[in-house]
Amino acid sequence: MARFSEQRGVLLEAWPASSRVRLRRLTTIRWIAVAGQAAALLGGHYLLGLSLPLLPSFLVIGVSVLLNLMILRFRPSGLWLGDREAALYLGYDMVQLAVLLALNGGLTNPFSILILAPITVSASLLSRGATLTLSAVGLAAVSLLAFVYLPLPWEEIGLVIRPVYLMGLWAALVVAIVFIAAYIFSTSSEAATLTTALRASELALEREQRLSAVGALAAAAAHELGTPLGTIALVAKELSRETPDEEALKADLQLLQEESDRCREILTRLVADPASDGGAPYHRLPISGLVELAAKPYESKEVALEIVAEPPEGEAEEDQPEVPRTPALVQGLGMLLQNALQFARSRVEARIAWDRQRLTVSLHDDGPGFDPVLLGSLGQPYISEGAARRASGEGHMGLGVFIAHALLARSGARLLFQNHPEGGANVEITWERATLEADNPSRLGEG
Repeated sequence: MARFSEQRGVLLEAWPASSRVRLRRLTTIRWIAVAGQAAALLGGHYLLGLSLPLLPSFLVIGVSVLLNLMILRFRPSGLWLGDREAALYLGYDMVQLAVLLALNGGLTNPFSILILAPITVSASLLSRGATLTLSAVGLAAVSLLAFVYLPLPWEEIGLVIRPVYLMGLWAALVVAIVFIAAYIFSTSSEAATLTTALRASELALEREQRLSAVGALAAAAAHELGTPLGTIALVAKELSRETPDEEALKADLQLLQEESDRCREILTRLVADPASDGGAPYHRLPISGLVELAAKPYESKEVALEIVAEPPEGEAEEDQPEVPRTPALVQGLGMLLQNALQFARSRVEARIAWDRQRLTVSLHDDGPGFDPVLLGSLGQPYISEGAARRASGEGHMGLGVFIAHALLARSGARLLFQNHPEGGANVEITWERATLEADNPSRLGEG
């Protein structure tokens, strides 16, 4: 899922993170490299009797040690790195190894094969661009090491390295860099694609399970609340007949009766079979008509609702897309509009925009906006804005946004919650136009 900062908003669409590299992994690899480099230098100098430049070599190793210590001191080890930063870490390791090899024989050093290690890590974990960049650095490094290096005293142990062998070793390393980078990247890309698909499937299954749970909750609520709501309506009617002619009291009783009837209608819509609406008149409506229909039960005289259509260039407002009038769409949009109308001071604007690919409905109210602390958690069950910054004096279970998201997700909607730069809350609902317009039972049954 694309992610947004608290200042920009939260997008209710979960996707795997773009990077799969933890800082801890790279620092661990560097510690292993440092230990291996030190052991190779000491073994060559004292066990094989080679005269190696230990002081400058250990200075180069010391830079890596210092860098790792600074990372441990100033950065959390569990941090996930982006491609660019991870590539910089691996690029440094490659350059450090190249400098160390230049001081100790260049490509004639048997450990020159380790120049492939950072490229292998990049090909398995990072993006194509990062891998290509590190491969180019590796090719440049082995090409320089073929000519620019301090030779090792192989003659002291009776070993003579001919230039033709050196050129063969250079060619082998070049081919290895290209082949390993390409092969590992292709196989890791296939694995990443399968992993992404699996996570997306798990996410879709989880959403369906949550939506089924919401449906069961709505059915149970309709069953359990039907009798008490009927009793309330009956008592309100009896009291209305028996009370004296006091206009204020009669108005309150009438309001109580109307609200109880509306509660029963809402519960009935929640448990209604979507297929049962297929034969109703005006099954398909212009998107502005659908927004108006969804907002109608929640309109009030205190808050004005303005619906603004923004057609693309070359189209008129009358050319707006027609969408299916399904209970899920009406109820999902209705819950978001109810929330906006409830917390608005005087005005809610529903702005509709579309092109050939997408359709967007933006709901902006002039209320206090979303609490930044809860902004990243909106869309999860039992997360209540009403109990925080947008308090209205009423208790909220925090299910409204969750239910709205679950209902709209069935039509392929993505929801973005953010605070508007001019004040107030802003909810942006976006659909792929082809998906939404095809969400029609009559169309899906054709052919």
